[in-house]
This record gives sequence, C-alpha cells and structure tokens, in this order.
Amino acid sequence: MTRLIPAASALALSLALAGSIQAQTAPAAEAPAPGTAAPAAAAPAAAAPAAAAPAATDPVASAAAAPAAGAAAAPADPEIGGTYTFDPEHSQIVFSYDHMGFSTSHGFVNGVTGSVTLDKADPSKSSVEASFPLGSLRTIAASLDTHIMGDDFFKGAAADTAVTFKSTSVKVKGDDEAKVTGDLTLNGVTKPVTLDVELKKAGAHPITGKPAVGFDIETKIKRSDFNLGAFAPAVSDEVEIDIAVEASK
Repeated sequence: MTRLIPAASALALSLALAGSIQAQTAPAAEAPAPGTAAPAAAAPAAAAPAAAAPAATDPVASAAAAPAAGAAAAPADPEIGGTYTFDPEHSQIVFSYDHMGFSTSHGFVNGVTGSVTLDKADPSKSSVEASFPLGSLRTIAASLDTHIMGDDFFKGAAADTAVTFKSTSVKVKGDDEAKVTGDLTLNGVTKPVTLDVELKKAGAHPITGKPAVGFDIETKIKRSDFNLGAFAPAVSDEVEIDIAVEASK
C-alpha cells in the first residue's frame, strides 16, 4: 500500500505539469474579423477517468510471500560442508522400551543442543557433538518422571547434569547414510554407542535462506551398561532411541 500511494501521487503531478505546459505553449486564438460572429465555444472535453484506487494489500498474502521471497534469494545448492548448529526447537530424542510385555512405553527429550561438522571432501572426517540436561527427560507420567530421578535409577542427580555424545568415527554408507560411533556419557558412565544416521535433507532454509541440514537417527542402548538396569528383564534392558536433528549455519 505505501508503495502504491507515492506512485499515484507522481502520476497526478505528471498529468498536472503536462496540462500546464500545454496551456503555456498552445497558440493564442485569433480574434474574429470585424462583423464576423465569434465561433461558438467548443464543448468541454470529457473529464479524464479518475485514476483507479490502489488495490488493497492482503496482509495474509504478504506474509506468505515473504518466506518465498527469502527462498528465491537463497542459493539453490548451498555448500553442504562446514559446521551446523542444532536447532533445539526442532531437534528431539524419543525413546521406547517394553513394559512387562503388556505395553511399549515411550519418553522423550527436548532441548537437545550441539553441532555437526560435515567434511565435503572426506565425509568420514565429519563429526558431531550433542548434549542435553538430565532434567529435560520426560515420560508419559509425572509420577514416573519422579521415580526415574529417584534411588532406583538416577539417584537424585541434579536436573542440570549433562548427558553428552561425542563422535569418534564416521563410516559412510552410500550418498546419504552413515554409521557414527561415539562416546555416550550417561549417569556418570561413558560407553561407545553407534548411531545409524540418514541425511534427510540439505539445502537453503526456506525462511532464513541459510544453509541447513536435517537428520533421522536410530540407535539402541542397554540400561544396565549405564547402571540403570533396575527391574530388568521385566522392564526391557534394551531401549530403542529415535533422534531427529535440524541444524543450520
């Protein structure tokens, strides 16, 4: 809207100036000869049609067009190498385990932070580091959350106790898959864990225009490896873990 108003004003000013110049340069009408009736005044010219009102701007359409404009400005095939920082609002861990054969119970971890460095020339030299505070671990019930943090499992560990993973090797499988092995530190114990990693997408982020990557990750651990094996095998020792990571430069 604000761009249309100055344009309409400029158009009106141009028309006014043109009319003024025409009036100044037009030859004066000759006086009628004596005894000759003055010619009848010409009928007034038809009024110029009024300028069309500027179209109203649709705020919804404008908002929708903004990301598209950003995407258009972004490079179509950004350099995939380099270091990407996790987006904790779009990165999550979901874990599941068998509960006495009756059900599959689930939990999740939000607020995962970290970075991944991709070596385009030699992907096997890529690396990843990730962490989250123990207090961000959640199950489906508050009472179970309290139990997990109690004497049977984490023994009252502070909520800000860090759970960390740092890669030690990367074995590439095809164009978009790899096995990433690293050290997982959980409950004061550090053990090697291998992640099955799939590159979900790499490209310009449609909102920010910055290079971004996304990964789907799977792994399994045994609770007993980290001194968390209470109630096994009634409650399965093995825990399946699915991880989604979105990261950008």
